[in-house]
Amino acid sequence: MQTKRSVSWVIKTLVPEEVYTDREEFLEYFYNAALEGAHRRTMSTVLLGQRRMGKTEIFKRVVNRLFFEQDPKCPDAVVPVYFSFPDAHIDEKSFALKYLENFMKYYIGFYTGQPELITDKSGGKILINRLKDSRNLYPFTRTFDLLFTWHEMIEMPDCVLPQQTALEAPRTVSDIDDTTIAVFLDEFQNTRLPQYNFDIVGFMQEAVESPTCPHFVTGSAMSILAREIIGRGALFGRFDGMDIEAMTGYWGTKLALKSAGYRRAEISELIAPVISDRCGGNPFYINAVIRQAAKQKTAVTDENSLNKILAVDITSGFIWGELNDQVTKWISRINEYNITKWILYLSALDENTEHEKRGRLNIERIQQELMKREGKQVPLDTIRDVLIKLSRGDLLEYLELGGWFRRVKDPILLEFLKVWGRIEVEGQNANKIQNELITQYSTYKRRIREYKGYLAEIHMSQILLNGQRKKLSAGFFNTPDDIQIPDRFVFIRHRYRPESGKDNEIDILAAAGPEVWVCQSKWVTGKKIGIAVLKILKSQAETAKQDLAPQKVIMWLFAHDGLTKQARAFAEKHGILWSARQEFDELLEYLGLRKLPDL
Repeated sequence: MQTKRSVSWVIKTLVPEEVYTDREEFLEYFYNAALEGAHRRTMSTVLLGQRRMGKTEIFKRVVNRLFFEQDPKCPDAVVPVYFSFPDAHIDEKSFALKYLENFMKYYIGFYTGQPELITDKSGGKILINRLKDSRNLYPFTRTFDLLFTWHEMIEMPDCVLPQQTALEAPRTVSDIDDTTIAVFLDEFQNTRLPQYNFDIVGFMQEAVESPTCPHFVTGSAMSILAREIIGRGALFGRFDGMDIEAMTGYWGTKLALKSAGYRRAEISELIAPVISDRCGGNPFYINAVIRQAAKQKTAVTDENSLNKILAVDITSGFIWGELNDQVTKWISRINEYNITKWILYLSALDENTEHEKRGRLNIERIQQELMKREGKQVPLDTIRDVLIKLSRGDLLEYLELGGWFRRVKDPILLEFLKVWGRIEVEGQNANKIQNELITQYSTYKRRIREYKGYLAEIHMSQILLNGQRKKLSAGFFNTPDDIQIPDRFVFIRHRYRPESGKDNEIDILAAAGPEVWVCQSKWVTGKKIGIAVLKILKSQAETAKQDLAPQKVIMWLFAHDGLTKQARAFAEKHGILWSARQEFDELLEYLGLRKLPDL
């Protein structure tokens, strides 16, 4: 039995427990992957995703759990190590000492039960003396002395390649002792910045291939990680990959409600999924909207009130502060031609509607706009070079094989870039822009026609996700046979329009290779759904069959108060699954999900 320690963390997390939502899949994956390293079954892994998706928080929580939930005396114990690569200028020796000292803190701190070695943030001689005093707290092998030898070597004036010694230290220790060390590296893309004018990635090759010392890496620049560091060169083929994406509508809704409860903001149950939708499922944006609502003491109960909050936050609030910092830092690193701001701004404005090139940035049009606005004739090669550098910071997308560019798939960042350009590039008044954005948003047609139906939609799509690989009882769907949910849905899309025309918008289209699900949500109370709705659903299924050519199409309807007798007969004849409120709530509960709210 371990003694109780004074703190429950070695690396402080930022998101309060009352707010933290979803991401359980990733927490369990990396926790178990680290433990499996003790049995030599784990490969180094990269966690890829857009900024502010919660990657750093996942790593911190896993490291804390590994540090405190294991018995260091167990032969299969895994030593967790967390390191974040700084983006400040640093020389080889300083980096090597920082990296090695960080490892020594975690290694000795874990085995001796001293989290304060890490949390106190001491370094240099003070730290070294504290670490040496810890020898009698654990029967260390000769690697204990070896660590201090390496530290002395790096400090010597004639030390050659000090970063190699530091980077390979965790693997060397784990190899000698035949123990397991799991290294979690954050902001790994910084190793590619000019601030690091010495090689790091090359010396990581030996370190990350170790079966005794798996390395888990992530960072806030997905393009650099995937394309430049992991996708080619010394580390190519040495990492497994895991993607983290935006929250589903269900989890985004839950986050909005939890965040509102924690921050004492007033939002309605019905608007919570709309907040998630407008924020693209990004947890940072969702939290920013809730914080702004709390700050403004504004109740968010419909899309109009949400539009006002978004307009304020994008132009001057939490979203503005975060994205402005991100954009400014990146531009300061690459502004070689003094036109980078203009090119980024114009790329956000560019909307290519040509049928064959829909979505691609029109570089020639950007060149023309630069001439019109700045009076400069900028060569196309120069514009292309700037766009490539902007893509490295995930400010736009570069399709390298095709040699073309497109705007980011981030609705809030895209809106921000348009506002930022008017304020920072064109020099317009920020208050005027904010007022115009509020006015512009207020004229938007309501994106979600019927809030209750949309709320049920996001629960339906989450049922499909949570039900993957499961066989669900026939009673949930009012059908004679149990339903086998596919192993994996390739995509699940809301409000899908396969072709123009009345009644062709499909509430949910879920594709799993040869099997496609077509789903509709009808939150209608006080009466049962008639045959007309089922005929529309059947028509939509035929359209989906033409579009995607699946071998099998499943039709599923949520009908709050059930079906009429005629509609039930039609559903039985055509194999349409349907769930009334009672079956739907039972299904949600069975899959460990939150039941529909009483509205």
